[in-house]
Amino acid sequence: MQVGRWNHQSTSNTTNYSRPAGKQFSRSPSRSGGYSGSRPSFGSRGRAPSRGGNRGGFGSFGTTEAEISKFMNRAVVTTEEPVFVPEHTFADFDINEHLKKNIIARGYEAPTPIQDKTIPHALLGQDVVGLAATGTGKTAAFLIPLIDKVMKQKGERILIMAPTRELAAQTEKELAGFAKGLGFRGMVAVGGTNIGPQISQLKHDPAFVIGTPGRLKDLIERKALDLSGFGTVVLDEADRMLDMGFIDDMRLILGKMKKERHTLFFSATMGKEIERLIGDFLTSPVIISVKTRDTPSSVDQDVVRIPRGKDKFEMLVELMNDRDFNKVLIFGRTKYGVEKIAKDLSRRHIHAESIHGNKTYSARIRALDAFKTGKVGALVATDVAARGLDIPAVSHVINYDLPSTYEDYIHRIGRTGRASLKGRALTFVQDR
Repeated sequence: MQVGRWNHQSTSNTTNYSRPAGKQFSRSPSRSGGYSGSRPSFGSRGRAPSRGGNRGGFGSFGTTEAEISKFMNRAVVTTEEPVFVPEHTFADFDINEHLKKNIIARGYEAPTPIQDKTIPHALLGQDVVGLAATGTGKTAAFLIPLIDKVMKQKGERILIMAPTRELAAQTEKELAGFAKGLGFRGMVAVGGTNIGPQISQLKHDPAFVIGTPGRLKDLIERKALDLSGFGTVVLDEADRMLDMGFIDDMRLILGKMKKERHTLFFSATMGKEIERLIGDFLTSPVIISVKTRDTPSSVDQDVVRIPRGKDKFEMLVELMNDRDFNKVLIFGRTKYGVEKIAKDLSRRHIHAESIHGNKTYSARIRALDAFKTGKVGALVATDVAARGLDIPAVSHVINYDLPSTYEDYIHRIGRTGRASLKGRALTFVQDR
């Protein structure tokens, strides 16, 4: 873990993380679960898949054997990682007593690393750059100090920008839990839904406005959202917002806020564009990094070799018929492909739902809730739609289509093996 100060001319306070080559191992096509014969082959060597068609396509990561090796890494089962001992407890923080009770009521016992390091600086009003992956507790790391800020500073208003509708809704749900009974409200401003009710909610001056850049920009242009009175902003998963092409919208939105503002900035990666954004919009921020490794040690990673002439979907069906595959998140590359996989699985009596950009917001939330509650055993998603989702107890992640980048791969497999649970990640690799 690192804590440092930001210098726009130098990145000496940040850490460069190299990509591990990944532990290579061999596994027999026959597993204890009974996979044999035409069953999928795990980890066996083969020719690199071709670029194009349904073998990954241009721009895919995993089209060479060196890249494929990064999809194979045994979960750590014999070596325990060092136990994090926080410097603080939630009771230590100088925050509203009712808020403390809400934190306890939500089952929070001790701060996670990102919470332990971020909350004290945020309470002091310092700008913070948090380098942390999804699943590290960063939502609470910014909500807890900002709820306290709203309680103590009359008229304080908070803007939270998120890359996707689901992440925005999830953040608002967390806010509602922490702020229960405290006498203020938050609202969600996202696309894919009727803008009218959002405009009506803004007339009540909610303390927290949580939205995606596109819809926030739309509300600003309609003069329904005036950011001149907002003194605090959170940029959540900023790297993903940049990947999605929101850089101009982000700059426009930040430019509408107070020049003297409090900014909390969270990203899983630190690229050149991220550095520029930090240099332009944050003031002497504290840099907090809780990244320890690229891929979680709790996730057993392997590849499923698709022999030439074998249908990839049939391989997926064979896997899904195994009882161990009880809560499976399947990643595809395209909206059409994701929808087709979900429908085809359902036709084979494997209950599945899909989330992607062509679905309405309400339909995506229904699909997500069905998966979370166990009504369906599989959720098929595109990378964008699944960004930032917090889904408990995912047993397996299946990369049905290759990820575009290694960073996307890391994000995908981070959906499983969360908290104290072990998970499995399988990547389909089609041989020529």
